[in-house]
Amino acid sequence: MFDFFRKKPKTETTETESAPVTETPVAQEPAPQPEPEPAIATPAPVPMPMQEVAQPQEKPKLSWTDRLKAGLAKTRDSLGKNLAGLFGGGQIDEDLYDELETVLLTADMGVEATTTLLKNVRDRVSLRGLKDASELKLALKEALLELIQPLEQPLVVTPQKPFILMVAGVNGAGKTTSIGKLAKYFQEQGHNVLLAAGDTFRAAAREQLVVWGQRNGVQVIAQESGDAAAVAFDAVNAAKARGCDVIIVDTAGRLPTQLHLMEEIKKVKRVVQKADPTGPHEVMLVIDANTGQNAVSQVKAFDDALGLTGLVLTKLDGTAKGGVIAAIAKQRPVPVRFIGVGETIDDLRPFVAKDYIDALFD
Repeated sequence: MFDFFRKKPKTETTETESAPVTETPVAQEPAPQPEPEPAIATPAPVPMPMQEVAQPQEKPKLSWTDRLKAGLAKTRDSLGKNLAGLFGGGQIDEDLYDELETVLLTADMGVEATTTLLKNVRDRVSLRGLKDASELKLALKEALLELIQPLEQPLVVTPQKPFILMVAGVNGAGKTTSIGKLAKYFQEQGHNVLLAAGDTFRAAAREQLVVWGQRNGVQVIAQESGDAAAVAFDAVNAAKARGCDVIIVDTAGRLPTQLHLMEEIKKVKRVVQKADPTGPHEVMLVIDANTGQNAVSQVKAFDDALGLTGLVLTKLDGTAKGGVIAAIAKQRPVPVRFIGVGETIDDLRPFVAKDYIDALFD
């Protein structure tokens, strides 16, 4: 009976410690990605056929006529714009002549040359019975040719050796550069040339002439110090001793208003005559076409001092007033031996009146 109330012994339960449970993350489906666009294949370059490969070509060398036209483009354009209305048509009357006078003066032909040209044109109009303005162009070209034709006198190298060419000009006119080009011109004619660096006032001028001499293979007589007359004297004697055909004597640039310097250049000429009583055989003045009517003043002053026998008119490619040749022809008709229309060594050529006028109008 008492067994019934006896406490039952507790049953010990041993709990087994389980390892920590690691939760396995639920795999999520990746977000849908846009399908890549199909790559476009770039076609391989197709090699060009051999005949289609561009080969470098040399630019065709322009003829002298083409270079002359290109060089006178500014003057031609200036005249053309002003003359286009005159030659466009209509009757020939006094108003037309007044307009023509203005155009010629604008081209720097000067008052005297313009007056002569107008009279010549009027005479041709009257003689031929011209009535339409479009016929004036030919009449003007003929009148201008008649005016400047006497200036076309090519330089002739005399058989006497050496032929002494004395060159003068104001600073900046292109005197030394023209001498270098003249040396090349005479060489092409088969002459043996000697240069005299007589511009002793500017070291740069002497150095520049030496460079031209080296470029052309021409000997240059130069002194670091001393006067121009002494250099000229030594150079003429050297030319005789070496049997040179042509000697070109450079002189110091000067303004015609610098009377004391003009006396010095006269001295150079006298000393050349002591070295060779027959020389100088040519006294040439280099003038810049850009100076306009001032060029005429230079021609008069140097002609009075030295007795010019020829002119070189440079930088015609840089001026719109190339009509200064007409002014020279009327006021002091010294022959224009050469004209320059560019920077290259071949852009200095003998003056031909018809070619000049054709390039000026056409």
